[in-house]
Amino acid sequence: MLKQLKIWTVVIFSLAIPVVSHGSPRQQPAQASNTGPDSTAAAPKAATMDPNYVIGAQDVVDINVWKEADLSRSIPVRPDGKISMPLLNDVQAAGLTPTQLALHITESLKKFVTDPQVTVIVTQINSQRVYILGEVNRAGAYPLLPDMTVLQALSSAGGFTPFANLKKIYVLRTESGKQNKFPFNYKEVINNKAPEQNIVMRAGDTIVVP
Repeated sequence: MLKQLKIWTVVIFSLAIPVVSHGSPRQQPAQASNTGPDSTAAAPKAATMDPNYVIGAQDVVDINVWKEADLSRSIPVRPDGKISMPLLNDVQAAGLTPTQLALHITESLKKFVTDPQVTVIVTQINSQRVYILGEVNRAGAYPLLPDMTVLQALSSAGGFTPFANLKKIYVLRTESGKQNKFPFNYKEVINNKAPEQNIVMRAGDTIVVP
């Protein structure tokens, strides 16, 4: 009888060990669940971090309304400068900064949503462009980036052809209905002999490489 009691004691003790050892693995999934789906969601990448950037036609803006998935979307700005949103229909976007547009949408949504929180991010800049013509490998229109210089703009064109006259490059800019010409000597600029020629580009500027 004593032998049987000893055997059962060993069996009971051995069964109790897995119960204790399984306790810590059960807590691990609960810790992993704290991250939540929102922590892994990729945020849209902003095309510009300039808070003073003015939205223009053909730009693409990402509008996020907190906890309102049906109202959040990526929208291109139409040629008339407006975007289309549920509940609000047409909303003027061109001529406003992202912050101004977010405030405007927030005020308009208060009629339909309790305490709306709106974020606007410009994900594509298509309204402001510069043009590169002549003896370059990829002539065409290019997005104007913040503080883009002539040298930086030329880097987008894929280099020069063998026939390019690097000393006679110039920038055409229209101001107040008048076209102005700014010389740009590539060789002097890259050798830091004429840094003043490496001007900051403006929307609509055209670089000509003869």
